[in-house]
Amino acid sequence: MFKFLEAIGRATINFLEFWGNWLIISVKAIMLAFRKPIRFQHYVYHLATIGTGSLPVIAVTSLFTGGVIALETYEAFHRFNAEYMIGGVVAISMAREMGPVLSALLVTARSGSAMAAEIGTMKVTEQIDALQMMAVNPIKYLITPRVYTSVIAVTLLTIVSDIVGYIGGYIVSVFIFDINKTLYMRYTQNLAEMNDVYHGLIKAAVFGFLIATISCLYGYFTRGGAKGVGESTTKAVVVSSIAILIFDYLITFILRLFDL
Repeated sequence: MFKFLEAIGRATINFLEFWGNWLIISVKAIMLAFRKPIRFQHYVYHLATIGTGSLPVIAVTSLFTGGVIALETYEAFHRFNAEYMIGGVVAISMAREMGPVLSALLVTARSGSAMAAEIGTMKVTEQIDALQMMAVNPIKYLITPRVYTSVIAVTLLTIVSDIVGYIGGYIVSVFIFDINKTLYMRYTQNLAEMNDVYHGLIKAAVFGFLIATISCLYGYFTRGGAKGVGESTTKAVVVSSIAILIFDYLITFILRLFDL
């Protein structure tokens, strides 16, 4: 019984310690962006690394995701002769849910793991200590550019995911099921709204922030040499993915609550 309580207490302390460190690093990363010197080349580099590098994977995944949505909804809609509404379903699904979540999870797997591994390697090889000895703030130098560029990159990638996913649904609906393309587009305009896109972009910005801060946090507190780098990278991907799914529900609930 005592061992069980001890385990619960230790887990609670670790949980609070993690989110406490996350809050501290997140606030510092946001605030230090406005302190000179501002190294714009770092922002451009990380934006290109995160955004451009993830673009092909997200485009291919979104194309087939939109196609799958069209395939799965056709049978149900066909029973009521409402095949023309598939375009609206694909557009709303991609904009509100699939676009931001898919983009965030793929960026986590590709770029979040790289952030944790890179910063973790610098930590165990004492490169971060060397930065501090040269009076360079490691959070401003390493984490701040990644946080801001991740928010921008995931938001832009979500827009690409929405467009490509809709194209995938269009290809399946028009060229496979022979749905009238004019009615397909018209029903999309009637059912989908810009508010759906805004909801997805809000989620994407939050997801980008979570990916960068959690991944950098695990990398920054890496211990134990090469083995520790591997463990930090794995934990960063797992925790970021879980946080994305949890915050996806919370953001949706809040937006619904305030009818936004």
